[in-house]
Amino acid sequence: MKALYHKYKHHYNANLKLATPIIVSQLGHTLVQFSDSVIVGHFAGTVCLAAVSLVNSIFVIPMVIGLGISYGLTPLIAQNNSRKNYLACGRLLSNSLVINLATGFILFLSLFFGSIYVLNHLHQSPKVVEQAKPFLTLMGLSIIPMLIFNTFKQFAEGLGFTMQAMVISIAGNVLNVLVGIILVKGMFGIHPMGIRGVGYSTLIDRCLMAVVMSAYVFRSANFRKYLKSFALKQISYLRSIQIIRIGTPIALQYTFELSAFSGAAILIGTIGVDQQAAHQIAINLAAMTYMVSSGIAGAATIKSGNYFGINDQQNLRASAISNYHVVIVFMCCTALLFSLGNHILPYMYTTDKAVINIAAQLLIIAAIFQLFDGTQVVGLGILRGMGDVNVPTIATFLAYWVVGIPVGYYLGIYLGLGVTGVWYGLVLGLMVSSGLMFLRFQYISKKHQHKIA
Repeated sequence: MKALYHKYKHHYNANLKLATPIIVSQLGHTLVQFSDSVIVGHFAGTVCLAAVSLVNSIFVIPMVIGLGISYGLTPLIAQNNSRKNYLACGRLLSNSLVINLATGFILFLSLFFGSIYVLNHLHQSPKVVEQAKPFLTLMGLSIIPMLIFNTFKQFAEGLGFTMQAMVISIAGNVLNVLVGIILVKGMFGIHPMGIRGVGYSTLIDRCLMAVVMSAYVFRSANFRKYLKSFALKQISYLRSIQIIRIGTPIALQYTFELSAFSGAAILIGTIGVDQQAAHQIAINLAAMTYMVSSGIAGAATIKSGNYFGINDQQNLRASAISNYHVVIVFMCCTALLFSLGNHILPYMYTTDKAVINIAAQLLIIAAIFQLFDGTQVVGLGILRGMGDVNVPTIATFLAYWVVGIPVGYYLGIYLGLGVTGVWYGLVLGLMVSSGLMFLRFQYISKKHQHKIA
């Protein structure tokens, strides 16, 4: 172990230094859902908490489509920066901003016009659906400022500036919690808004984060040499296609995975309200550990992109393997936390004993899939930096929608194992995805090494 540590020590330090701010800013997306769940669970009740679960299971699909497309900018920025092609970076930012704005409006309109139809045809509790409708509309509108923020965040992170997005995310989440409590409870003379209150607080938070992040990029001296070529009127068709060719498969990767969890939430919603609320608690906790892994994967994308851009395959492979080591250690720790705290952690969300008991069972299963969840997302991040996005997209579809969800339906609904059966299917899907990503990384990296030799 000591020899292994010294072999990868340089890469551990470099990757963790880059990953830590990304982790915090990535957590921002999940902490919004966490704070919404906690506030609603304590101040609005179990039905509203189930409504948050239902909305998140629908909203997460357009959200990750938008985020995935915005992530297409990062490896291109990292590769061009390592080649000292600074003007190309500014032009890529222009194209990415236009693409993400258009994507945000399309996703909002899709949610706005399709949400009522979708909610009315999912066989959920009528009380839950009534609470969910206004909340889903507000969350849909927040996609637009979220993607503006993410455009400038991915640009800065692709250049190695990760701290600023972290600070903005922390401040934004503090604001989201404070405004959410005020609006939900109806403090300072404001009429209590219930679940709509956390919708408004999320929208306000994301608008302010977009303004601050864009102002930082345009005003900072760190980006002046890159922004000389920034011009929205000079949008290039070829650069837009370049971003979309990477961003679209990334969006599909996230969509296939998270839509599987959304599908699981909808399946669980047909079982009962308590089960749906418990699923929201367990999946929200698991999502936070996933976002830490996603932050490590973000650093892996940047480093892989840097090394791939200058054709340094030896350091690319060493850096990638070090990221695997880091995520395995972290996810083993969180698995232990979930196992030991499975009856305690749910109290952060609710005091409903029935919901807590079900959530405790799900956290044990979540502890099992931690390792697979972490390694599969890091594998995707490494491959993304190398420009390999199409085959991993097919692999994620197979893992979650050919294996995970069908097995979950068979165990949970057909055999009657209930919510735990659905979660067993998710574990299997993550296991398959993790294995396929690692095998793909081994194949691609060794193929490039042989080309150099």
